[in-house]
This record gives sequence, C-alpha cells and structure tokens, in this order.
Amino acid sequence: MPAKTRTPRNTLSPELIVRTALDLMEGQGTDAFSLRGLAAELGVGPMALYTYFRNKDDLYDAVRDHLMGLIPPVPEGVAWPDQVRAVCRGLRALMLQHPCLAQLLAGRPLSGHETARVAEGLLGVLRSAGFDAQTAARTHTTLFTYVLGATSWEIQMAAERQDPQERRRLRATIESLSPTEFPTVVELTPELSRTTGGDEQFDYGLDLLLAGLQRGQQASG
Repeated sequence: MPAKTRTPRNTLSPELIVRTALDLMEGQGTDAFSLRGLAAELGVGPMALYTYFRNKDDLYDAVRDHLMGLIPPVPEGVAWPDQVRAVCRGLRALMLQHPCLAQLLAGRPLSGHETARVAEGLLGVLRSAGFDAQTAARTHTTLFTYVLGATSWEIQMAAERQDPQERRRLRATIESLSPTEFPTVVELTPELSRTTGGDEQFDYGLDLLLAGLQRGQQASG
C-alpha cells in the first residue's frame, strides 16, 4: 500500500482536521477513532493536531458542532408546534445521515456556537409561544432527549436488522416466549416489530409530547 501523502504544515487547518475526523468516524465508528489514526490519515505527526485541539474530547466537540451547524434554522410563519416539529425532525434527519452524531451528543456536555444556535432556536420558539422559563427549559431538554433516544434506538435497530446473527437471535427469543406466560407480548409482536423506527413512529412520539404541551398551555391560559 502506498504511503500517505503528507499534508504540508501550512495547509493543515481546524476545518480540514474536523472534516477528516468526521470521515474517519463515519467509516470506522467513534469507538475505533484515534488521534494517531487521524494524524496518519492527514499525513502529519500526532503532535501537529495539538496545535489546533487540546485533546480528543476537544476535537469531538468541534466535529459535533460542525454537524449541528447543518440543521436548518427554525422556519418562520408557521405555528409553534410545527416549528418544534421542524427542529426535532431536522436533528433526527442529521443523526440518521451521520450516525456518529448520536454518540457525540450523548457522550459529552453540549457546547459550541452551532449547538447553542439550535438550542436558542428551540428555546426561542417555546418562549414566544408563552411558556414560562422553567417550562421552556424543561421542554427543551425533554424534546432533545426524546430525539436523541428515539433516533439512537432506530440507528441501533437498523444495524441489527442488517446482521444475520442478530436476526436469528431475535427470532429465537420471540419463538421461545410462552403465550401463557407472555400473552400480550406474543399477541402484539407483529405490531411491536413496526415500532423500531421510521418517520411514522418518530412522529407518533413527538405528537404525544406536543399534545401534552398544548393541553398544559390551554389549562394554564
């Protein structure tokens, strides 16, 4: 295999490092990612990366913030529930397109200007809709954790469906369940199998949350 072409020192930049790191994370997963491997991909020594990033966590934050900058801004001229839907759907779509984002969001405290921009947009919608500060903050966190949890589950289930061994294991588990001991689970297995992902399932959960918010808003009004 030919040796990697070395990146001239004067062309190395935070943007190039972030883009290359993202490519590696998407190709091999965040667990296998290393600064040494990134340096090799760039054709530089590992110490060159520390000119731009203090450590791997610092780089993780930069990659995450780069991805969060791809979420479209909050749409204007529509009702607040539709604005919330747009933000949540945008985050889910980005996570499905870049599965490494799920780990980057879950693994470290949120920081970065683009991440703050997304939070500002959603919090601004909630405050403009009339929610008090505490309700807006709690709702923001609830919506974020719903999107993160539901989409991470969807990504994991999609990966397992591609694995023949996992499919056999799941089928064996289902077939081993006694209808006497687990009558409802056995009865609803076909329906449960349809709830592991997809737009319809995601929107179902999101609509439940929004319906509760609207009822609470009407009751307090």
